[in-house]
Amino acid sequence: MNIRPAAPNEAEQLTAIAVESEAYWGGSTSFLVRFEELYKVTASFIEHNPTFVLEEGGEIAGFYAIVKGNDASELEYLYVKASCIGKGYGRMLWEHLMEQCKELGIQQLELVTSPEAKDFYARMGATQVSTVESTIEEGRMIPRMVYMAKGPISRNEIKGKTSYTK
Repeated sequence: MNIRPAAPNEAEQLTAIAVESEAYWGGSTSFLVRFEELYKVTASFIEHNPTFVLEEGGEIAGFYAIVKGNDASELEYLYVKASCIGKGYGRMLWEHLMEQCKELGIQQLELVTSPEAKDFYARMGATQVSTVESTIEEGRMIPRMVYMAKGPISRNEIKGKTSYTK
């Protein structure tokens, strides 16, 4: 396993992973088409935002990207290939993300997610603060969550392991 910065020429591949991962949880064809339109990863996005890929055997198995802000930053993407869901790759990406947040001085990370992924982010220490209407599907309410860098120390940190989960 290797986590490295994404290259701009990988944008199309990252979009395909995001769509495949979103499709894993169901959704109509029209939902997935709209998802791809709105959440297409571009070379310019990769060039201007911290974007990292997790490789397994030389192939990209997942990725994440941050949009850094002055007061709060957003987790714009965190997706793993459908065949990799449940293998701990999301946690690996999250732990790397936490290291990057620390390096970048990010204290608060906001995210909007699908109801299906909400429990994953809650296990990582994020808290749901509200619901918002989906930009993809009118009338669909989805969780808005926040991760605060400061907070209770995790058991992993107490044991001296390098982990930023709460």
